[in-house]
Amino acid sequence: MNNKRLAIITARGGSKRIPRKNIKEFCGKPILHYSIEAARCAGVFDEIMVSTDDKEIAEIAQKAGASVPFFRSPETAGDYASTDDVIMEVLQSYQKLGQNFVSFCCIYPTAPFLSGQRLRIAMELLESADSVMPVVPFSYPPQRGLLIGTDGFLKRQFPQYAAARSQDLPTVYHDCGQFYACRTDAFFREGTTDVPSLLPLVLTEMEVQDIDTMEDWQMAELKYQTLHQSSASSIKGGNCQ
Repeated sequence: MNNKRLAIITARGGSKRIPRKNIKEFCGKPILHYSIEAARCAGVFDEIMVSTDDKEIAEIAQKAGASVPFFRSPETAGDYASTDDVIMEVLQSYQKLGQNFVSFCCIYPTAPFLSGQRLRIAMELLESADSVMPVVPFSYPPQRGLLIGTDGFLKRQFPQYAAARSQDLPTVYHDCGQFYACRTDAFFREGTTDVPSLLPLVLTEMEVQDIDTMEDWQMAELKYQTLHQSSASSIKGGNCQ
């Protein structure tokens, strides 16, 4: 019986807002290292691979302990390729090599807060679901959100909630942008990790940080250093918590 599990770390070479983002130094080492270390520390994957179109990224990934068995095609290396497109290409490429996996975890290369423990929990949750997504609650109820109209004036996006107390509104969550765990058969059936049988893994705000701008990057480093200040060596030691 095939019980093999695959970790896919997506790290293309092109990055418009933060050049060379996926291998930029974060608290002392390329940010890609943190995702590879978390996958290795999880101890649940039969193979940890990096999907890239870039030779320098491939070399850094291999030195950190990941495999790069093949390079991305031009179609999945462009600005408009989705994560699902990359996953599909990776799984199909492995199939051509005679390798199949019962499940996989697609990990983003800029996820320094991710830990092996969180990945283990996610893969355990797959025993009772087809897919797992890490989520975090919105810090402010989105039902109370405002829009700026074409006339420049503010208006409520959901006026029906104008008088509602925040504590009376249901908690809304958003994707953490760290990883997606999924059963391979469900992914091939649906063509996405966003399948009907999708379980949440709820994280805290201190474990999550979007990194799209240099301001985000600086905030992430400050948050990471705060989390690890009790042990200075842990900043360079890995994500095996």
